[in-house]
Amino acid sequence: MQISYHGHSVVKIKTNDKTILIDPFISGNGLTDLKVEEEKPDVILLTHGHNDHVGDTVELAKANNSLVVAPNELAVYLGKQGLNVHAMGIGGAYEFPFGKVKYTLAFHGSVYETENEVINTGNPGGILFYAEGLTIYHAGDTALFGDMKLIGDRNAIDVAFLPIGDNFTMGPEDAAYAVELLKPKTVVPIHYDTFPVIKQDPSVFAELVKDSKVQIVKPGENVEL
Repeated sequence: MQISYHGHSVVKIKTNDKTILIDPFISGNGLTDLKVEEEKPDVILLTHGHNDHVGDTVELAKANNSLVVAPNELAVYLGKQGLNVHAMGIGGAYEFPFGKVKYTLAFHGSVYETENEVINTGNPGGILFYAEGLTIYHAGDTALFGDMKLIGDRNAIDVAFLPIGDNFTMGPEDAAYAVELLKPKTVVPIHYDTFPVIKQDPSVFAELVKDSKVQIVKPGENVEL
């Protein structure tokens, strides 16, 4: 398996035969190295409905006949845009041919904004992804919450992607405490520096983490497994 980070909350996972994109915010993402026309995802996993996470899902999915897995209300909305969707609920898991997906709690919001309306896209979530003997946790946008301990107790997390940007999500201090609860082997800070209000120095986060390996991954770089 190859796992790479691409700015903001964009993560790409390549298994033996599939390419999976999580929260493919490419257009308008000044930190990403990706180009929409060059990406060929088989699967798109979405944590919630905010525009900077749904990103280029519609264009990518239509161009590549991608399966889009998303929280229920967001999946319903995207299905009405003509996409091939699989709706899931918080706490639910499903075994796909490409791996197992489970949605966890996330404490945040979830609306999708068009020029004319603001659409409620249900509950936000985090994602546990299990494939090829590895467990990956993408927390989505979230505050620190106590049930992260349950996630850590019930899963041997190999790589955790945690937001550190503050203002809209956890900041470095809360994210470091989240690492204590989750107990991942490796943690990668995400969702920072994209906008002025979430500007952070990830080395501050790294210094606060005690027992997990921190990888500060630049856009386009792979996570070391």
